[in-house]
Amino acid sequence: MSDLAWINGALTAARPQAVGALLRYFRDLDLAEEAFQEAALRALKNWPRNGPPRDPAAWLILVGRNAGLDGVRKRARNVAMPDDDVISDLEDVETPLAERLDASDYRDDVLRLLFICCHPDLPATQQIALALRIVSGLSVAQIARAFLVSDAAMEQRITRAKARIAGTDVPFEAPGPVDRAERLASVMAMVYLVFNEGYSAGNAARNTMCDEAIRLSRLLLRLFQTEPEIMGLTALMLLQHARLGARFDAAGEIILLEDQDRKSWDQKLIAEGLALIDKAMRHNRPGPYQIQAAIAATHARAVTAADTDWAQIDHLYRGLERMQPSPVITLNRAVAVARLEGPEAALAMIEPLEDRLSGYFHFFGARGAFLQQLGRTAEARTAFDRATALANTPAEAAHIRRHLDRLTADG
Repeated sequence: MSDLAWINGALTAARPQAVGALLRYFRDLDLAEEAFQEAALRALKNWPRNGPPRDPAAWLILVGRNAGLDGVRKRARNVAMPDDDVISDLEDVETPLAERLDASDYRDDVLRLLFICCHPDLPATQQIALALRIVSGLSVAQIARAFLVSDAAMEQRITRAKARIAGTDVPFEAPGPVDRAERLASVMAMVYLVFNEGYSAGNAARNTMCDEAIRLSRLLLRLFQTEPEIMGLTALMLLQHARLGARFDAAGEIILLEDQDRKSWDQKLIAEGLALIDKAMRHNRPGPYQIQAAIAATHARAVTAADTDWAQIDHLYRGLERMQPSPVITLNRAVAVARLEGPEAALAMIEPLEDRLSGYFHFFGARGAFLQQLGRTAEARTAFDRATALANTPAEAAHIRRHLDRLTADG
């Protein structure tokens, strides 16, 4: 492995802990990020010559802390500095102190960083962008490509998010048990939003977002090793991401789950996901992510589409409906009902949902499919036309157009 490759891997792995600790020291998100970047630059210079430090995160924290302190002194000598016992004046080298650095604050540092990125005052798009930039370390250009916006627009979005956080009373002390439990749910929701932003499109830039979401979830799992919902979240994303290579054809058009080449599914990700959901279920504390992961696991365990246990999927969706009532969940369950009881029963189930899902692409796509199976061609065409108008991606629009072409050929 080249020097650049192993250094990049070490920097990526250490980033959340190091930036989180620097945020605790300086209580300023921009300064913490700048300090880490300076430490990373010095690592690129020193590590190839001196070899990897015993603890890369500790090295980066100490070097970044000193670099950040120097930068503050140069820019604003009249700004009150932290106490001497908080900030070290060590030289820019690894020392025995780095090896003795107490890691007891690791979990709180990383959680604080994640909590700030998913601050409730920020809209979801800013939460995702900030997490990808600050926690994952993706460049502004990478994030902009994923969101299909210009670099300048994304830079402005991230800057606004930081300014909004700076203008609020963000607590920098370790989160208490009650606050930690409440806000952990928002962190998991943000991570899953990152994943879905990438999963919905399927292009290379957004696949990176799926990878980063899984990495963040694994990070949470290291912090909370016995939390079954984090196991469920991680398993859900692994099982969904395992189908990446089969979800689109060479032209970039969607391939439905039942038509996918299951041999191209990533068996390593599936094995990891199945092991995690099985472990989570043994805790007997079911939650929404665990149930969704169990649904994905039922698909993953089916050798062929015909082997799918639709009765089990219907049962799981019923449980999810009780736990988290939602018209989208009912719409998803209707797909299983169509397999078990036929399209007429599924259509009857979703008809009452139209007002609440009037702007939802998948509602009209499913409605059109059920109507098509019933031979109600004119109504199916109307539903598919509406789905095309609501498509979020070119692949979704192309998928519906294929249905329309089939209706025209059949007619």
